[in-house]
Amino acid sequence: MKVAQIAPLAESVPPKLYGGTERIVSYLSEELVAEGHDVTLFASGDSVTDAKLIPCSDVALRLNPAVKDQLPHQILMLEQVRRRAHEFDVLHFHIDVLHFPLIHDFADRAVTTLHGRLDLPDLRPFYQGFADIPLVSISNDQRRPMPPVNWSGTVYHGLPADLLPFTEKPKGNYLAFLGRISLEKRPDRAIEIASRSGMPLKIAAKIDNADQGYWKTAIEPMVKSHQNVEFIGEINDEQKADFLGNAAALLFPIDWPEPFGLVMIEAMACGTPVIAFRCGSVPEVIDHGVSGILVDSVAEAAENVEWALKIDRRRVRATFEKRFTAERMARDYLDIYRRLPGTRTKAGRLRHSNGYAVGLEVVN
Repeated sequence: MKVAQIAPLAESVPPKLYGGTERIVSYLSEELVAEGHDVTLFASGDSVTDAKLIPCSDVALRLNPAVKDQLPHQILMLEQVRRRAHEFDVLHFHIDVLHFPLIHDFADRAVTTLHGRLDLPDLRPFYQGFADIPLVSISNDQRRPMPPVNWSGTVYHGLPADLLPFTEKPKGNYLAFLGRISLEKRPDRAIEIASRSGMPLKIAAKIDNADQGYWKTAIEPMVKSHQNVEFIGEINDEQKADFLGNAAALLFPIDWPEPFGLVMIEAMACGTPVIAFRCGSVPEVIDHGVSGILVDSVAEAAENVEWALKIDRRRVRATFEKRFTAERMARDYLDIYRRLPGTRTKAGRLRHSNGYAVGLEVVN
């Protein structure tokens, strides 16, 4: 099957540091290539992939100080996609909303994965206006605020099985917080949980410009006033394996409708149990008492730290292998691709007439 993956340009694929969407695009693209599909990736020029890379910017836009407005670069990428759309059996978009008005001619063989929160009031009229565009959710909970739309399925994220090694006996007796310093991620809760439980806490997190005020006024003073808390900053994938693998447990004390929460399955891949607040997708991802503990308050989280530390790390890893590998994710997306009406009918004839029949896989 000839598949186009269209990624955001803010980060490379995969990202150098933080970047959940770009990371998932990378895992999916590489797995599809490994399974023998012809994949073309539209992404920043510093992306690294076994797919055919179409560079749509020199480097990730967030890393280019000369870029003041990302929108023109994204529109140029979409023009490249539009001109080459006839080459592909399926076009898979990961860029939110910009492409919707441009894909009517091939919308029946295009699919869009929605990676963000969908409860924002401005989104509802938008999706009502494009109710026929095929969409994929990354959790069932993510769908709740949406108007009636054309859902093609829910596909949970997945990681390469060998990306993060299993750690049966962690070297550190600490709780971990990994992600982003922001109000909805609630690092303040993580600090309080660690304080109440009497355990050290290590925070590895990115601080966006928009969250500098929250960091300076709320979180940095808490870090400085708690001797058991260490702020590490943003880390890369190599550091992540050590950071998560040697943690006694991951804290995921969110306070928002989390669409998925990639860090939870990253911890599970290491065998590290997760103590998570029962918000958004969390109950879909964490099997209570098996891969982690679901809680509703800081007090409940602190009370259950001891229980979480007794969870069998081999069962945590086994749950990851059963539910959250990139192989399973790619299989789920292939099922969706093959069910798209344009893939089943017009795509085959269109590709044949344009001389792009090689690698076509049409399901009757």
